[in-house]
Amino acid sequence: MTVTKEAAAPAGTARQDTGPPDPEQGWRVSSPLVLTMLLLVVLTLQGPVRQALSAPVMQSWTTVFVAVVVQALPFLVLGVLLSAVLAVCVPPSFFARALPRRPALAVPVAGVAGAVLPGCECASVPVAGAMVRRGVAPAAALTFLLSAPAINPVVLTATAVAFPDEPRMVVARFAAGLLVACVMGWLWQRLGRPDLLRPKAHPSAEGQGRGAAFWGSVRHDVMHAGGFLVVGAMAAATLKSFVPEDVLRLASGNPVVSVLALAVLAVVLSICSEADAFVAASLSQFSLTARLVFLVVGPMIDLKLFALQAGAFGRAFAVRFAPATFAVAVVLGSATGAVLL
Repeated sequence: MTVTKEAAAPAGTARQDTGPPDPEQGWRVSSPLVLTMLLLVVLTLQGPVRQALSAPVMQSWTTVFVAVVVQALPFLVLGVLLSAVLAVCVPPSFFARALPRRPALAVPVAGVAGAVLPGCECASVPVAGAMVRRGVAPAAALTFLLSAPAINPVVLTATAVAFPDEPRMVVARFAAGLLVACVMGWLWQRLGRPDLLRPKAHPSAEGQGRGAAFWGSVRHDVMHAGGFLVVGAMAAATLKSFVPEDVLRLASGNPVVSVLALAVLAVVLSICSEADAFVAASLSQFSLTARLVFLVVGPMIDLKLFALQAGAFGRAFAVRFAPATFAVAVVLGSATGAVLL
């Protein structure tokens, strides 16, 4: 005798009608599903795929793509690990105690602190928001937000490895990044409107152990930064392999066009700062100054950073701060390149 669920229910209990299935609980597009479908397509079409990859242009594309990813990946992982240590072990209240109370002096100190304490773009935004909520002068917090991902030790080391024959690039990147961060901090102190800067509550790791918070931060940053690294490597390989040399030569031959082109490219690609030097090194058609602007703009304003800043401080802040940062980074990056490169 089979006992059904209805018969097994206690007496007097009304049967609940579940109604029609919730459409939101149906199929959902997720990363594992997309990866599985992609692998199935590749296995099904492995003959045409193998034939396409055997073409010389695709072999060149694959070589550049793998070279950029393999060179950049160790620095990306190291930067993510150090960023997680910073997020877990250094409380935001530390900055409130360490920075001078006068905003004009706190700005350069915060810029230097960003150079000493490594952190990627994804980590610097919530840290800067926490600094503002803890009473740090907004000008100093925004200076740290810009300098930490741009000139920290991991980024400078990666730049030295990516440009082994151009040690001046490391000096120029440090000088331009620190200068842009401080100028933006002073500009905010002078012209910024306090009502625009509204840091929102950020989910904390309270209730978690340090180990859980550390690995949670690592997983988050690796998933985000790794994806942007792949996109950046694909774009660099495509430029090297598919874009005609005449087009690149035309863009790189004009100093103004080359600087603006790589500045816009840095915004669109949104590459993690620990890996962008290897992408810049692969764009050998462009001048060192144009590639320096690419390295200065990218860690300070790109598409993902704009979204992070809008989420952390409000859209009204982001739509004003991001264009100003872009303009200052292009001008000061170009000026630094003209002097040091």
